[in-house]
Amino acid sequence: MAKPKTQDRAARRFDPMTALAVLCFLAAVGFAAVPAFNAGPATRAGVMLLIGLFGVACLGLFALRNSAEPAAAGEPGADQMVDALTEPAAIAAADGRIHAANAAWRSLLGAAARLPKGGTSAASLFSALTAARRGETAQASIRNNGSEHSATVAPLGERRFLVRLAEAPPLALPPAAAEVLQAFSSAKPPPPKVLDAFAAASPFGAALLDGDDPFEATIIEANPALAGLSGGGASGSRFGDLIDAASRADAVQKLAEGHVGALEVRLAKDPAKIAHLYLSKSDGRWVAYLVDVSEQKQIELQLSQSQKMQAIGQLAGGVAHDFNNLLTAIFFQLDVLAQRHPVGDPSYEGLNEIRSTSTRAADLVRKLLAFSRKQTVQRETLDLGELISESEVLLRRVLYEDVKLETEYGRNLPHVRADRSQIETAVMNLAVNARDAVRAHGGGVVRIRLARLTQDEAAAQGYPAAKGDQALIEVSDDGPGIPPEVMDKIFDPFFTTKPVGEGTGLGLATVYGIVKQSDGWISVASKPGEGAAFRIFLPVHIPTAAAPAPEPAASKAPPKARDLSGAGRILFVEDEDAVRTVAAKLLRARGYEVIEAGSGEEALELAEQHAGEIDLMISDVVMPGMQGPDLLKHARVYLAGAPVMFISGYAEAEFSNLLEGEENISFLPKPIDIKTLAERVKQELQKAA
Repeated sequence: MAKPKTQDRAARRFDPMTALAVLCFLAAVGFAAVPAFNAGPATRAGVMLLIGLFGVACLGLFALRNSAEPAAAGEPGADQMVDALTEPAAIAAADGRIHAANAAWRSLLGAAARLPKGGTSAASLFSALTAARRGETAQASIRNNGSEHSATVAPLGERRFLVRLAEAPPLALPPAAAEVLQAFSSAKPPPPKVLDAFAAASPFGAALLDGDDPFEATIIEANPALAGLSGGGASGSRFGDLIDAASRADAVQKLAEGHVGALEVRLAKDPAKIAHLYLSKSDGRWVAYLVDVSEQKQIELQLSQSQKMQAIGQLAGGVAHDFNNLLTAIFFQLDVLAQRHPVGDPSYEGLNEIRSTSTRAADLVRKLLAFSRKQTVQRETLDLGELISESEVLLRRVLYEDVKLETEYGRNLPHVRADRSQIETAVMNLAVNARDAVRAHGGGVVRIRLARLTQDEAAAQGYPAAKGDQALIEVSDDGPGIPPEVMDKIFDPFFTTKPVGEGTGLGLATVYGIVKQSDGWISVASKPGEGAAFRIFLPVHIPTAAAPAPEPAASKAPPKARDLSGAGRILFVEDEDAVRTVAAKLLRARGYEVIEAGSGEEALELAEQHAGEIDLMISDVVMPGMQGPDLLKHARVYLAGAPVMFISGYAEAEFSNLLEGEENISFLPKPIDIKTLAERVKQELQKAA
């Protein structure tokens, strides 16, 4: 082995990089010594500089030799030897650098490149390495992560040492102690005996249950909120008895299917109350929480009902508009046929029957428009007591002899702003429904009560969002009441519980639309066997200069024109050909010159051609392309102040905001006949003259 070592040392002695570093260092020292030589050896400073440079050169050569000497190379098989050891072991150099380490060492001390620091004992790692250089085996203490390990340091070769850590023997416990330790580690905590402080003081119901099935479990403890909500919860009682039977069966099925989250249940004390049940298992016992969500469900139901009624109303309004156009065409054609078949003609009776049926259809359309809140409204200030008093005579005729009508007029009855005919229709519909309800059970009493309510009184009687004083119109009966299963459908159009042929199902739907269009509220109170009470709330109107109180004597309507003939040029704009052509023909027969236009764009061109020559423009409101209000804004410069009359199946309020600032505007709702149209045309032309 001597020959290889000699060759290895020779290789290290003639390393080219080391030789180059030594030459560069000597050159630097020589260049630095030039000033000293130039000063002469007799100069003291020069001599001291030479001595210092000589010492620096010696130290530099010594440092370069040590730094250039590479770490001792591992002997063949050293890594395999370390890995074969079971205890943590590593091969280290004299300066503490680690050349190899097994997995046990890395697992215990990490993958550091140097040996850890020595421990606090006298057997330090430095002393052990010094002894190992002398060929001895020494003991040392190594500290790592706050713990100390005993180590054995032994020489392994030239400047290489084997460091082994001693394995700690496992703690041997007596068999009895081991069994006790095993039993303690596997033991479960005892089940809770009382509710925790949070559940006991919570504002919602909470109970601690004992049993595998929460609905069959007995109540160990319940907080006061559970008793207030369910009316039970005594210790020892069955928790499932607090829940309605049908609701409990549904909850049991959902729980068996692995349902997660709240279970919606109804309480046995009051099935109308809805609660969310939350169940959690804690250390072998159930903890149940009951949260009352009845008000939330009621709000959700009201919102859903409102959205449904709004959607149905939009549909009904659209159908009514289209149907009004058809009815207008039918009425105009009947007027034409009436001229050809006067009284005594064999066809006269058939035409009258067609007119009567069309009038009934028009009344049905008006009900649809009232429900959809798109009926034309003529608001006026009404004395509530006077309004119902005037309607009482007609109501007594409608209710038949076996139904008694009782009226109760409260004190200080207020005024309201509403359409007189609409309020009369609403009261009539409610009275007729009450009559049918009591007559089906052999007769009874229908009561109409009027009162002035404060905001709190209105809220207590079914109007929770009331603002200010309210006028109350209550129509009640002592009939069988309304079944709970149909309560949420009574205001739906075409829904009726009457036999086939005895009702259209639009009575209550019309009342609902009228009340909403009057900025009011309607509520229902009914219990099976105790009758039903419908309450209409209308905001109290305080008379002002703009809307004074009604005069004691009703003002007479202006007399209608008897002579329906006239003269003037009329621009008639209507996209329905059946309406436009017949109306123009009938107006021409009464002396008017009629210019027809099938669209807003065509009407604008005709208005420009006849600028200043048009005496009246009659236009539909809703048309393809340019709408009626848009046509007016563009054609006003050509009309020279001529009056404009809009005809439409929609309510005037639907487009009145589009006509702000316009003058000489009137409105005629469809369906119309030629007599009504001719009277209005003559009145408008007379006002403009």
